[in-house]
Amino acid sequence: MQRKLVIIFMIVVLAFVVLAGRVTYINASKGEKYAKVVLDQQQYDSRIIPFKRGDILDRNGTKMATSERIYNVVLDMKEMLKKDSYVEPTIEALHKYFNIEESEVRKLMKLNPNGRYNVLKKGVDYKTAKRYKAMKNSEEYSNVQGIWLEEDYKRKYPYKSLACDTIGFSVDGNIGSNGIEASYNSILNGTDGREYGYQDTASTFEKTVKEPQNGKSIVSTIDLQVQSIVEKHILAFNKAHQNEARKGTGSKDTAVIVMNPNNGEILAEASYPNYNLNKPRDLSSYYTKKELAKMSDKEKIEKLNTLWNNFCVTDTYEPGSTIKPFTVATGLELGVLSGNETYNCTGVLHVGDHDIHCSHRDGHGMQTLKQSLENSCNVAMMKIGAKIGKEEFCRYQRLFGFGTSTGIDLPGEASTEGLLYSVNNMDASSLATNAFGQNFNVTMTQLAASFSSLINGGNYYKPHVVKQIKDENGNVTETKDPVLVRKTVSQETCEVVKDYMRGVVTEGTGKTAAVEGYDVGGKTGTAEKLPRRNGKYLVSFIGYAPQKNPQVVVYVVINEPNVAEQANSGLATQLSADIMKEILPYLGVKKVSDNAQ
Repeated sequence: MQRKLVIIFMIVVLAFVVLAGRVTYINASKGEKYAKVVLDQQQYDSRIIPFKRGDILDRNGTKMATSERIYNVVLDMKEMLKKDSYVEPTIEALHKYFNIEESEVRKLMKLNPNGRYNVLKKGVDYKTAKRYKAMKNSEEYSNVQGIWLEEDYKRKYPYKSLACDTIGFSVDGNIGSNGIEASYNSILNGTDGREYGYQDTASTFEKTVKEPQNGKSIVSTIDLQVQSIVEKHILAFNKAHQNEARKGTGSKDTAVIVMNPNNGEILAEASYPNYNLNKPRDLSSYYTKKELAKMSDKEKIEKLNTLWNNFCVTDTYEPGSTIKPFTVATGLELGVLSGNETYNCTGVLHVGDHDIHCSHRDGHGMQTLKQSLENSCNVAMMKIGAKIGKEEFCRYQRLFGFGTSTGIDLPGEASTEGLLYSVNNMDASSLATNAFGQNFNVTMTQLAASFSSLINGGNYYKPHVVKQIKDENGNVTETKDPVLVRKTVSQETCEVVKDYMRGVVTEGTGKTAAVEGYDVGGKTGTAEKLPRRNGKYLVSFIGYAPQKNPQVVVYVVINEPNVAEQANSGLATQLSADIMKEILPYLGVKKVSDNAQ
């Protein structure tokens, strides 16, 4: 028995010796071949197949963001050095087709002669790759060895800065930053595929390919033509008012929202300064090389974050007189106003312990309710606010959506909840100033959505920038229907307030917002910024057309215009008029006769 165990043990030992010898022999004689087989499985056939990120389209199907196929040039140094006859043709091909310098390759030959995965160049376009592949298939270039092209995608924005706030951009390939790119990142992204297996003349393996699942595309509510018109006029305004103190800009911020008041769709949204989505970190349009050289990395990041902000969504400010239609609407809805009221404006009203002045320091004199809105009388609004009372005033502020999130499908919406008074901390003077748009903050998106309910019959729609989601074959997988959030005021109140706002343009402070052939209504705003009496203002105009069944709202905000006297809402009304002149015909808004005006 013991003898049998010894024999078995010796046989096992002998088998291991033979096996070890065989492995040593194979490694010595054919190790390079099998290493290549394994490597090929890892790098050539067992490879990741990248997905294509979905496109972002305007409402008419025009691509505003897309992913283009690109290639990374990879050199298998060991394969190139396998024969001396491979080296020169391969180096020549790298330079001829990809503009890769010979010195770079030769340096790599010394530093990493066994490297199998050397990325020499990224982002080679399809046209260049096609030229190289055509060359590689010819017998003339059979000695070009070790070069292979790794597929990838690069995000492109065909219209550069157009709609940059709404679109946003992507970083590190497929991570959305700002805009739709960020808020719909998971939908735009897909899942990488993979190719498994290896096949050559000596060995045969089955190939298994798991195809990538491409991302879905987003159809936005943005109309590229409307957006282009808006940005053209914003840029013209800034060029006209730029100065040395603020190079390249005519204001601290210039922003515009164009909205469909009947469903919450945003047709255009822009703010200036803007940036090129293809080069989002480029500050050279606003700073010289010398200025940029002096900036620390921290300062540059702060500048970029400011540039990337979407003013329409992320910034808050005191609305000024654009809030007055809401005050009037609240009074009418509650029944504390009949429409027959008159007010004597002497230019100042003593409220609590304060003398609060009217926008017209000398006073407007006797004003009807309609005239008080047309001429933007603070005294009349303060008296109306007192009749409404702080309980109802605060309730209607929130009913109109002030102090609450709109829920717009864009990132970074500012919270204004802590920037409104409550019933508990609102005194008589706070109520008075709130009634004409001072001492509380809003965002542009809030005001545009709320204003839309004032002119569409009292329906508050959730503002949104996405209309549909489509798969890679163009099939609609989801439709973003309008969301009616609540009712604000009655149709009757809307008609009265619209009549008053039509008067703002025909008889009052908004005359320069008029557009020939169209019945435009709206309200001007001039908000003195904190600290008071420092000469800094935010001016605005929110308008609509036509008077009957309004189809479009245009909201213009100019923050600290570069002019000697900033308290000039005419800057905003003129910008609104310039925009409306072009977009109203394009959107099919019908003209009215002179008699109808």
